[in-house]
Amino acid sequence: MTKTRTDEIAKAVAVLRDGGLVALPTETVYGLGADAENPAAVARIFTAKGRPPDHPLIVHLAGAERLADWVAEVPETARLLAEHFWPGPLTLVLRRGRRVSPEATGGLETVAVRVPDHPVALALLSAFGGGIAAPSANRFGSVSPTTADHVRAELGDAVDFVLDGGPCDVGVESTIVDATGDVPSILRPGGVTREDLEAVLGYSLAVDATGRVPVPGRHPSHYAPRAHVVLVDPERVVPEAELAQESGRRVGVLLPTAYADTPVKAHAVTAVPESLIAYARELYAMLREFDRLECDLVVASLPAENGLGLAIANRLRRAAGPRPAH
Repeated sequence: MTKTRTDEIAKAVAVLRDGGLVALPTETVYGLGADAENPAAVARIFTAKGRPPDHPLIVHLAGAERLADWVAEVPETARLLAEHFWPGPLTLVLRRGRRVSPEATGGLETVAVRVPDHPVALALLSAFGGGIAAPSANRFGSVSPTTADHVRAELGDAVDFVLDGGPCDVGVESTIVDATGDVPSILRPGGVTREDLEAVLGYSLAVDATGRVPVPGRHPSHYAPRAHVVLVDPERVVPEAELAQESGRRVGVLLPTAYADTPVKAHAVTAVPESLIAYARELYAMLREFDRLECDLVVASLPAENGLGLAIANRLRRAAGPRPAH
């Protein structure tokens, strides 16, 4: 690690210990971090994001060996998943231990924990020595940031320090698994696929998108650009986009790969990457670009819901969800 990076880590640690907010890179998206044991610091996250205080945060740890410090018990299923997928984009929901601030759990008796797979995040967590509570570093409900510039543009002075670790490799948030019961379930699809989890566990997992455990990303409208998102069947993307453009809308189009060579009369057109890995990595950046180009409507279709396609489809459905009343 270079001296400059070491100095940046040291500054970020000092900010956290002083009760401040640090934007940190992970492999998924940038997080807005605070000391998970400091109630006042955690409360600042909710204020900066405009996030409801009952919406729980994820506590990030330096390694799986620290898990027992933060949860009441570690079931065998949780141990198995942590062994296979940490560091990585998997969050486990477990019974909370006394060390975590109740503010970080939204007042619940469970806590969401993960070990990020990013060298800068791991260096920060190791140097800090504690847990960092961190949701995505953006306004509540809007598009998650995948670069440090996204964080600066959206949160500005609300963040005390931005630790720049380059663009995020995965680009969609972690998969959240409820591991509190006898049979785990997926609460939010993400960077670890359902197929990968099932291969390790040896049985099928349900996706409990509206279950009893509140988790990040389950608000009816989430991951949403300023533009209104409309989802249609792939063969309807071009005609729907052109019809809306002709009616006077400023239309952005996420063009399915099967129609990548089709000319489209629209304000902005982006062809969806053929690789689901690339699509997940670039999704939020594409939605932010439509906002930068002042689109007021985005027309898209859902990918096949296997592998990372499940996480992408989940994010697009949330982006297209009903907007909260103001």
